[in-house]
Amino acid sequence: MQQHRIIVLGAGYAGASAAGRLARRLRREDVAITLVNAEPDFVERVRMHQLAVGQDLKPRPFSEMFAGTGVALKLAKVTSVDVDRKTVTVTETTPPGETEAPEGAPNGAPEETLEYDTLVYALGSGWNSQGVPGTAEFADQIASRPGALRLRERLARLEAGQPVVVVGGGLTGLEAATEIAEARPDLDVALTARGALGEWLSPKGRAHVRKVFAGLGITAHEHAAVTRVEADHVTTADGASVPAAVTVWTAGFAVHPIARATTLKVTDTGQIMVDRTMRSLSHPDVYAVGDAAMAMGPGDKPLRMSCATGAPMAWQAADAIAARLTGGKISKTPLRYFNQCVSLGRKEGLIQYVTADDRAVKAALTGRFAATYKELVCKSAAWAVANPTLGLPNRRRPVVAARPQAVTPTEAPA
Repeated sequence: MQQHRIIVLGAGYAGASAAGRLARRLRREDVAITLVNAEPDFVERVRMHQLAVGQDLKPRPFSEMFAGTGVALKLAKVTSVDVDRKTVTVTETTPPGETEAPEGAPNGAPEETLEYDTLVYALGSGWNSQGVPGTAEFADQIASRPGALRLRERLARLEAGQPVVVVGGGLTGLEAATEIAEARPDLDVALTARGALGEWLSPKGRAHVRKVFAGLGITAHEHAAVTRVEADHVTTADGASVPAAVTVWTAGFAVHPIARATTLKVTDTGQIMVDRTMRSLSHPDVYAVGDAAMAMGPGDKPLRMSCATGAPMAWQAADAIAARLTGGKISKTPLRYFNQCVSLGRKEGLIQYVTADDRAVKAALTGRFAATYKELVCKSAAWAVANPTLGLPNRRRPVVAARPQAVTPTEAPA
């Protein structure tokens, strides 16, 4: 039987986990698994605020992570997906230190078309300007490694006393503001939030965030939605001007635009709509995981964009694909929340416990213990990507179907 071709697009927390788990579930003689990613190393996205302030992160090359697994890594940028013809168009990227690709095609590299039988779409998300004027021209972001490295250079050039404004009061904003203030106590760091500081947290969590902000000298501008970004300041909805030699934009994420350009069924935000097994509602040969997917969690609430949900989604998709190809039983991975882990610099942290549907409860851990807890979570997440088969028996079942079966009504979202 011809090998079943599985292509995984994107090697973030979700995509890399899915590729490794599929390799463990299926026999190499039956499937060809190709992982497409523009960079040769795994990016710990949850540490981009650390990279931005000058900390060096441990390199995690995919060539080592997937050595001996049978997963073929293709360094390339995805330019288009045709889910009706079941093809993916890519342009190869150049690994660091190698000669640039020849000219004559987009980005200096020729296009290539890859065919698949099953597609796992995990292209993730990037920063979201929210349409605010001046953001693209004057703001920096830490949603990607290139963005974090650019911010790193800009922060390094700042002289003592210059103002830095972090826009966005969510988890990323809290982590960015505290990391910058701790690493550069000579700078004037401020954060603007659309609502109250840490308003979604428990009273204990909110109090701790305020305590850390006060200790680091961070000014919090609350109920101050930013309406314009300029080279040297930001303007808020009430007309106030906040000085900013550097503006760090953390006000949400936007998914990769490629899915919206296909015939896949997507949401208004461009996320692929999937069932409980992460399978596309419109194209049964496509699975979506991570930020790219609109998946429902407890209480039929959409899961938020985070690595905390990306990995379980990847496990569910990989196990479902393997089960359908081998005729096995499709298991259901629990998709729920337990806590929100926030680093507040290297010495402080906050572990906010939550309900299954991500609502804060009274219990929270704070201080140095919470910072250590968060560090262990980050290390564990990276380790899980490199070892996606923890707890799985090393028993690969033979493929018995040429392709996944059609969607059945029982697999539709509840």
